[in-house]
Amino acid sequence: MTTNISRDINKDLNGSLISGVLLSILGVIAIAAPNFTTLFTETWIAAILIFAGFTKLVYATQTRDRGGFIWKLLLSGLYIATGIMLFVYPLTGILTLTLLLGTFLLTEGTFELILAFQLRPQQNWTWVLGNGIITLVLGAMIWFEWPFNAPWLLGTLVGISIIFSGISRVMLSLNARSTSNPT
Repeated sequence: MTTNISRDINKDLNGSLISGVLLSILGVIAIAAPNFTTLFTETWIAAILIFAGFTKLVYATQTRDRGGFIWKLLLSGLYIATGIMLFVYPLTGILTLTLLLGTFLLTEGTFELILAFQLRPQQNWTWVLGNGIITLVLGAMIWFEWPFNAPWLLGTLVGISIIFSGISRVMLSLNARSTSNPT
């Protein structure tokens, strides 16, 4: 019985390790081909918006007697129209998403700085300050380089995220393996 459980644990750990390595490889590929990855990301967001819009449309029709039907209908239309626009005009969508990301980071960085100074009496408040400064700088870099950074930026960021996801999976798997097989 114990060998079956041990075999199952090792099988799970091996699967997790393999998925981590594959994620890391996919991340490197995404960074190596950032223009393709950016276009793929933009298209994926378009598909999600269209699907979410149709889901909202179904919900609106199913709950039309509960009030707010027109608003639910308009909201679903907004999702669907935005998704279709991203499909039809992918370059404009990439430019818009990049500018939106830069705006988000500038806003987040500003809020983090404000929060840091409110937390100043607490220990380790400088970590929040550092996060705010870095986030603000990243947002400014996107804004000042826009639109020239749009074709590669989203793909590069997605690639970096995938690499770190893969590395974290590998490290967790190795940690779990070492704790399950103490030698």
